[in-house]
Amino acid sequence: MKKAGYDCVGVMMKLYGDAAFDDARAVCERFKMPFYGFDLSEVFTSRVIAPFVRSYEIGETPNPCIECNRFLKFGSLLEKAAELGCKYIATGHYARVEFDARTGRYLLKKALNAAKDQSYVLYFLTQEQLAHIKLPLGEFTDKAAVRKIAEENGLLNAHKGDSQDICFVPDGDYARFIREYTGGSYPEGDFVLANGTVLGKHKGVIGYTIGQRKGLNISYSEPLYVLEKSAERNTVTLGTASELYSSELTARNFNLISLPEPPEEPLRVSVRTRYHAKEAAATAYFFGDGTVNLRFDEPQRAISPGQAAVLYDGDIVVGGGTITAI
Repeated sequence: MKKAGYDCVGVMMKLYGDAAFDDARAVCERFKMPFYGFDLSEVFTSRVIAPFVRSYEIGETPNPCIECNRFLKFGSLLEKAAELGCKYIATGHYARVEFDARTGRYLLKKALNAAKDQSYVLYFLTQEQLAHIKLPLGEFTDKAAVRKIAEENGLLNAHKGDSQDICFVPDGDYARFIREYTGGSYPEGDFVLANGTVLGKHKGVIGYTIGQRKGLNISYSEPLYVLEKSAERNTVTLGTASELYSSELTARNFNLISLPEPPEEPLRVSVRTRYHAKEAAATAYFFGDGTVNLRFDEPQRAISPGQAAVLYDGDIVVGGGTITAI
């Protein structure tokens, strides 16, 4: 951004735990930029951690990184930018923003580096937000080239490790974190088959994810996987690998980016149902209440309520929403 002629300031948000303010400050000093640190930990707790816990408690499998991007990086941070008199925020996300002069709309597109593409976690961005966002790394095809630029400019963090996906659960033990966070107890319940047959006891619905096989401790004639979680019934439904596949889903709170209005006719798209999932061909049916029904050409494995369904037209993000039913 400096090389492109922009007048820049550096900012860093303290969200959870110890933030690497020294590294951020050193980068700003290297480029003779003002540095600001913002403590947004309370917003992070209310907008990211608390909804993450609630989502698990009702049997969903949330993606807190999406909510962090939605409310912190492209919510609170954009507000701070306006207070500082900045026209844009530039982040290190691997995605691209382009203005389509033909339609008069900003487009969110995949990064040129397919392995690092983060467009999936940015599906919620509005036209107003996209107009004030710069994503320089989206144009790079190789992260090694990014590190090389940092090294050439004498940045101490040139070879710093990649950040963790979920900063507040670094060990991946979601159930432990939720129990410690709430101080509550999540009672044992029944492992059941789809026909209601009880197979044994689970250790609380918050401890399982759709598609999970390990750690069930259930003896059966063939391998079993988690098919569904019901907080209301306090049951975890198990089934065989073939039962994990679904031909359709419904997504709520759908955000359209590439189109001004939901199309009246069905739309052919490719869909990701998880961050690193392969795209699958589908037909999208849009409804006036902000929901979208997706019908896949081929059944998809382990679709999980709480995750995002993001629609693509080639490298363009059509939009996305939260999976609510399969």
